[in-house]
Amino acid sequence: MEEMKTARATLKFARISARKVKIVSDLIRGKNVNEALAILKFTPKASSDIIEKLLKSAIANAENNHDMKSDKLYISEIYANQGPTLKRIRPAAKGSAVRIRKRTSHITIVLKEKEDK
Repeated sequence: MEEMKTARATLKFARISARKVKIVSDLIRGKNVNEALAILKFTPKASSDIIEKLLKSAIANAENNHDMKSDKLYISEIYANQGPTLKRIRPAAKGSAVRIRKRTSHITIVLKEKEDK
């Protein structure tokens, strides 16, 4: 049995929380790449620009490194894991301090080719 070709792209340490990325990634999981790009273009979320750029990178990887056709590609996996949190301090009342958590995430997109039947 022939192994299925996959192409992937990963963005590490993106300065956006994984929770915000997961909202947009759920919209495009399992979709054709052209349809996914259209969805991302018209989704008014901060993470949609980041994911769109990453998807274009995954498509380029598929075409150049794995000889896959871009019109047959679909998103088989997309996930966002939590990265390290940058901890900052903000002054608060009565000389105390409040911790600010600037969260990061690692985003991965895996593309596969649809089989002809």
